[in-house]
Amino acid sequence: MLKRLRSLPRPSRTGALLASAAALLSAGVLGAAAPAQAQDQAPDRSRVTAAVLPLDGSGREPAVYGDDVPYDTASIIKVDILATALLQAQDAGRTLTAQERAYAEPMIRHSDNAAANALWRRIGRAPGLEAANKRLGLTATKGGPGAKWGLTRTTASDQIRLLRAVFDTGAAGGTDARAGTGGALNAGSRAYIRTLMNTVEPEQAWGVSAAGTPSATALKNGWLQRSTSGLWDVNSVGRITVDGHRYLVAVLSDGNASMGEGVSLVQRTARAAVSSTVSGH
Repeated sequence: MLKRLRSLPRPSRTGALLASAAALLSAGVLGAAAPAQAQDQAPDRSRVTAAVLPLDGSGREPAVYGDDVPYDTASIIKVDILATALLQAQDAGRTLTAQERAYAEPMIRHSDNAAANALWRRIGRAPGLEAANKRLGLTATKGGPGAKWGLTRTTASDQIRLLRAVFDTGAAGGTDARAGTGGALNAGSRAYIRTLMNTVEPEQAWGVSAAGTPSATALKNGWLQRSTSGLWDVNSVGRITVDGHRYLVAVLSDGNASMGEGVSLVQRTARAAVSSTVSGH
């Protein structure tokens, strides 16, 4: 059982690492320390990082809980793939084609991998993604090798930057818009991504939604069992609403013994990180 969240140290507002995973663990918000492992049971190798940014506040940097290091994206990269496709379409002076929309909608709503494969090729794979990300404000995301979009590496704070490009209307998208040089997602593109993230299929509506009002949540989740270790990457990113206030939340994890354990860890961490951020304002 989680301890009272008010025991969690309040993060500072430096814009860098605002609280360590050790602090979360000592406060009990990520669960009590695991009991001694049985001889036939592998040790817990999971790790997790969360980032939270209040959209209705004045701060522009997220509170980060845990080490802000790279994780595999798994299917959360599909939001970035779609943002890249939309940005490229804007550059060409058009909207998405009917075929591109036929890929984009199941890719986000149902996490369809075949659709993601098609759009990944269309955007130019990792080079296309990384070129768009420079304009969207991301600084620590590296596209996966070849066709392996799910092995793109990203950080929790970079996922908040991507979410800002989609949900933060005050910023009007990425860094290009703030600099006045154009190139960030326009209002139509942002609205399209938000609509799809608002309508993911119910079976995939777990994750950061656990920390807010489910009906007011827009999200995308990712899960991947690594063939090299048998362990699971489980991630969730999105916008939630708590008591009428909006928050961007990204929770990344890996080393989970099962998908179910990863989902539990992500949801527990999302609740703890959001509660701590709310109490700090």
